[in-house]
Amino acid sequence: MKLIDSIVQFQTEIQQIRRDIHQHPELSYAEHRTSDVVAGKLKEWGIPTIRGLGGTGLVGIIKNGTSTRAIGLRADMDALPMQEINGFEHRSKNDGKMHACGHDGHTAMLLGAAHHLSRHKNFDGTVYLIFQPAEESGAGAKSMIDDGLFEQCPIDAVFGMHNWPGTEVGTFGVAAGAMMASANEFEVVIKGKGAHAAQPHKGIDPIMIAVQIAQSWQTIVSRNASPLESAVLSITQIHSGSATNVIPDEATLIGTVRAFSTGMVDLIERRMQTIAEHTAAAFDALLEFEFKRNYPPLINHAKETAFAVEVMHAIVGEDKVNTQVEPTMGAEDFAFMLQSKPGCYVFIGNGEGAHRDAGHGLGPCNLHNPSYDFNDDLLPLGATYWVRLVEKYL
Repeated sequence: MKLIDSIVQFQTEIQQIRRDIHQHPELSYAEHRTSDVVAGKLKEWGIPTIRGLGGTGLVGIIKNGTSTRAIGLRADMDALPMQEINGFEHRSKNDGKMHACGHDGHTAMLLGAAHHLSRHKNFDGTVYLIFQPAEESGAGAKSMIDDGLFEQCPIDAVFGMHNWPGTEVGTFGVAAGAMMASANEFEVVIKGKGAHAAQPHKGIDPIMIAVQIAQSWQTIVSRNASPLESAVLSITQIHSGSATNVIPDEATLIGTVRAFSTGMVDLIERRMQTIAEHTAAAFDALLEFEFKRNYPPLINHAKETAFAVEVMHAIVGEDKVNTQVEPTMGAEDFAFMLQSKPGCYVFIGNGEGAHRDAGHGLGPCNLHNPSYDFNDDLLPLGATYWVRLVEKYL
């Protein structure tokens, strides 16, 4: 592994930053302290910043030479609304909030790269260091774009990275094309007519209608979607009723749809609505159908992916880079940036969890798990990847 010496020497400070952020997790659009910490470090290192993009988002800018070429590097900053069960020293101090996805590490890796790039400007052009809020639930990438990110920071390509537990430290994973799914949610309210449970003929039972709709929806992926495309339709909540002897007026179905193409989402939404409306009509019930598209599928661009693979090969070797990583049905709002600009998103191995300090929870070191902790051994590797990406691109 070919790490940059100055970054390795700086690892202790990067780790301190990472653990400080871990101790003070903040939820989407509330990353005020985190944003201040990042801005303070950038200022300390002489890096000018733009603040207020997407609310708490900010961008550090490093220029060198005369080229007009520019590259964007993105890290997310927000935490999750969950209780950490780890007991080690740098555990969360904010009840009900936890960095259980490693965004503290992502922020620290980009800061490590920023420190090196500000001192060793071995490139010709501009680097935009994008520290983004609200990846977990608020589409912070879209908010930054809507606030003029790419007008104020006219980049040629943008790159992102996420730690991946269960994958060996010192490895990377990437795939050209679809790498993460779109995230969509639905809520359907069936309006029937309440009645006594002993006299169902006097009402319109919304629960039975909900059952019919739920069962019929499961044929969409198996009978309407191409078997060569992956999609998931999951009903995760059914709400109705308040007593054993009352047929309620309403029933609600809530859930999520995941797919790797917008066309597939279009198909699923259309069939869901048609099936739901016609089923309700068959039972003389009314229906409200809402389908919300949260994050689009994350699609890596071929040219930029090939470029990123070259950089990773040079750092860890070809045998440590999986260029056919299995796409995941998880979603990531970096997809919005890849809709606007060419670029590539990669996974960096976070290990199996043996890195965790004494006092960690008994659960696995998986993303969104209360026993999770970012692996600090990744810090110099991730920062090195960012720096080499910049130096090769510019």
